Amino acid sequence: MAACTRRDFLRAGAGAAALVAGTGLRAGGAEPPGPAGPRAVASGNGLRATDKAVEVLRAGGGPLDAVIAGVNIVEDDPEDMSVGYGGLPNEDGVVELDASVMDGPTHGAGAVASLRNIKNPSRVARLVMERTSHVLLVGPGALKFALAHGFEEEDLLTDKSRAAWLRWKETLSDRDNWVPAKAESLPEQLRSVLSTHGTINCLAIDASGRLAGVTTTSGLAWKLAGRVGDSPIIGAGLYVDNEIGAAGSTGLGEANLRTCASFRIVDAMGRGATPEQACLQVLEAVAAKAKRWPGLCDAEGRPSFGLEFYALNKKGEFGGAGFFEGGRYAVHDGSENKLREAAYLYKRRPAR
Repeated sequence: MAACTRRDFLRAGAGAAALVAGTGLRAGGAEPPGPAGPRAVASGNGLRATDKAVEVLRAGGGPLDAVIAGVNIVEDDPEDMSVGYGGLPNEDGVVELDASVMDGPTHGAGAVASLRNIKNPSRVARLVMERTSHVLLVGPGALKFALAHGFEEEDLLTDKSRAAWLRWKETLSDRDNWVPAKAESLPEQLRSVLSTHGTINCLAIDASGRLAGVTTTSGLAWKLAGRVGDSPIIGAGLYVDNEIGAAGSTGLGEANLRTCASFRIVDAMGRGATPEQACLQVLEAVAAKAKRWPGLCDAEGRPSFGLEFYALNKKGEFGGAGFFEGGRYAVHDGSENKLREAAYLYKRRPAR
């Protein structure tokens, strides 16, 4: 099997707009900062989050207030089946949520993992940071802590997410006693979510240069009960250094956990890389490692899983990148809120 090759142009100082023949790597939608002012960056499902974050910043709220208010919109939305209420459940049909927050000025951090029955894990993660001497609470302990602070339990499984879980369970085997409904009875909107993972990451900077970030998720669909991905792990799913910048991720958490990718992106920015260059450099490093992970590279040595990074530096410069072309990420640059093309390492193969 072919190896995942390295690309020398990703070294610090390489031009972010380079296009290297045969590799498919191309710069995305990153731009130099515009007029001074607040801005926010998020994953592709975060356009409402970036809009809300900048609104909060303009009203005088801090960057941590801003990013949490932004992702709460998605956590509360049952139509986004990758986060919060309506998120796809574990293999037992139970929704388990993970989240982390970091506050740049204090370098504070808080996180929760495998949290059940609370739809806003980002808010609980903030309380872990502000009201305990810990960084991470998990499972029943995280739920007990949330209840102590007045959060109310609720069933996070919506009719749509339950239907998706039942369809997955009913089609696992033809030798058990589960019988699937007729194929035509499956709503079209469920067909694309039967094997998925999803997350929202949001980063923000205010006019004073204060940074913050949050990552929140329902994790890998149909995961083993208790599985925790990268989202609540500081340095993996999220990292903020107020002297340098912030970074976060979406995609296969196990790949990120093995590489501490968000920390590495911020470190690369601290050594002179632009946000986009830093995202690409770390993607390349992950791709090189992936050849050692059984089943996670294709026959050509390219990663067979998705991973996307988002970054924002102290200057207000931003960038986003993923393994494959076609990705987009949300940016409010202080004057316009829109989805931008993400940089990438590989072109997608034409459908046969």
